[in-house]
Amino acid sequence: MALIQLQEMPIHCSELYEQLKEKQYGGIVTFVGTIREWTGDTQTKQICYSAYEEMALKEMHALAAKIEAHGAKVIIVHRLGLLELTDEAVFIGVASPHRSEAFRWCQFLIDELKKTVPIWKKEINTHTVNWGGHRT
Repeated sequence: MALIQLQEMPIHCSELYEQLKEKQYGGIVTFVGTIREWTGDTQTKQICYSAYEEMALKEMHALAAKIEAHGAKVIIVHRLGLLELTDEAVFIGVASPHRSEAFRWCQFLIDELKKTVPIWKKEINTHTVNWGGHRT
């Protein structure tokens, strides 16, 4: 069963990685998204994440179920609230019998999470505030 969480507390990546290790899995792939300072010419100071939590968790579970139906294990943890530069915003981990599947499914999960899960980011930059890449 997948571990799916939305949380305001810091993400402990090493602990999550350890939960992916099991004797039937030969490949573990993780993705950790952090808060970066520069996006092109825009300097970010902080990012604030919010979500429609009930729907976000439902969608995250549905994404994980697609992968786990193939015999893999999935962990998805996303932060909410105000994050500082270098903070971990998201952890995605996939353990599977073979590495190629783990890579493919990890990529699928982060791409689909960004497209379909109702989590929004408010980027607080040096001169503007952006919602999901749009200046306000």
